[in-house]
Amino acid sequence: MSKKKLSERKGDKGIPGGVLYIVAMPIGNPEDITLRGLKILGQVDRIAAEDTRNTRRFLARHNIKSRLISFHEHNEHKRVNEILKKLKDGESIALVSDAGTPSVSDPGYRLVKGAIGEGVKVVPVPGVSAPIAALSVSGLPSDSFTFAGFLPKTRGKRIARLAQLADETGTIIFYDSPKRVLRLVGEIIEEMGDREGVLCREMTKPYEEFIRGNLSEIQAELKSRSQVKGECTLLVSGGREKKSARLETVRNEIIEGLKNKDAKPSLLAKEIAKKNSLTKKSVYEELLKLQGGV
Repeated sequence: MSKKKLSERKGDKGIPGGVLYIVAMPIGNPEDITLRGLKILGQVDRIAAEDTRNTRRFLARHNIKSRLISFHEHNEHKRVNEILKKLKDGESIALVSDAGTPSVSDPGYRLVKGAIGEGVKVVPVPGVSAPIAALSVSGLPSDSFTFAGFLPKTRGKRIARLAQLADETGTIIFYDSPKRVLRLVGEIIEEMGDREGVLCREMTKPYEEFIRGNLSEIQAELKSRSQVKGECTLLVSGGREKKSARLETVRNEIIEGLKNKDAKPSLLAKEIAKKNSLTKKSVYEELLKLQGGV
């Protein structure tokens, strides 16, 4: 079927058929849905939802009765072809996630890619996005940022990913579960140093909270609690300069510090690491390399 025929076909509810709509959903407050989003959800032939129970409750609140089909990480491979067939047969379908914008750390990428490959029109219906919402109130630089999302489950892969991100100069945005976020903060401190950060918890919900400060301060606050609840988005300030330039600066500071024969290497490394948002371990290793030549 040609792209032209797909785009021109009309559905039964007044909107074009054969179109995949990517509809952003609220991340907490149910009122954070656009008027256009509600209109599309009410007019499409079918809604592909990450959790049909959650989506059905939301739709009932707005008296929307569109048909639902489950689409989540466990059935994504199977459902993609089914949904593509319905789209090519002329149905209009909206893709939604449990919260926020679909395909951003949620199922949907393969469906969008498949639809594009089949000549199916894909239309964004923008709205809430947790990373952007968090960035907008973080107080951290927003002109450049990296969305890291959820890190790998195994420690080795997480540390390797953090090492890659360490040289990013823009703000870095992470997702993690409330049970693992304390571990994440600790690992970031180990690999990137004690940078400025903001932990956004339960955004747009009644118990919304923003914990601000250096990562060590956020870490201490989390440790003081018996448990952490709710969805967590962690923002971390970027590196101050590129690795090569920062390394040269650190080396010069180490050399100057070692000129003081009474200076304790461990304390010197700690001071330089804090000043340059680096780990004490990395600075101490560099200090040992240079110590013999001073």
